[in-house]
Amino acid sequence: MTGNPGGTTVVEWDVGSTGAEQHESFVRLEREIGLLLRRSRAISARLARELHPDLDGAAYGLLALLADGGPLRASDLVARLGLDKSTVSRQVSSLVALGMVDREPDPADGRAQVLRPSAEGAARLSGIREARRARWEADLSGWPADDVATLAELLARLNRIGEAREAQAAPGG
Repeated sequence: MTGNPGGTTVVEWDVGSTGAEQHESFVRLEREIGLLLRRSRAISARLARELHPDLDGAAYGLLALLADGGPLRASDLVARLGLDKSTVSRQVSSLVALGMVDREPDPADGRAQVLRPSAEGAARLSGIREARRARWEADLSGWPADDVATLAELLARLNRIGEAREAQAAPGG
């Protein structure tokens, strides 16, 4: 795959590939990503309980996004995650009530609020992320460093495609 000046991705197949081989590649990709997503949801639920016994898995992801890209408005979270506004609102309220997230006035618009992990939320999240990184390092210890870097780059490219698609699907996008 290569990028072009218009910002879209162009798929380039080997000249020797058949339509059936290409189709089978996408079937396998869908299957493997589906498995990864199911496993990820289960892991997020477990990690959320480690953060706080009353926290659900989806809220864990929201806290991680705030830690990585915050402070953010709730509307930013809706746009980035592609979730329903009421779902995000419920998760934010839960995180605030549990002391994991703080609401602050938006410096750009005092009428609005931005969200950021509280000191406790950031500390708990950092500890869990460090444990996750250590597990990835153990699980992939037999992989060459270049393969790990390639996997990370390919996943980043896939995530950018998903983010662009969500942005286009959003109202006004």
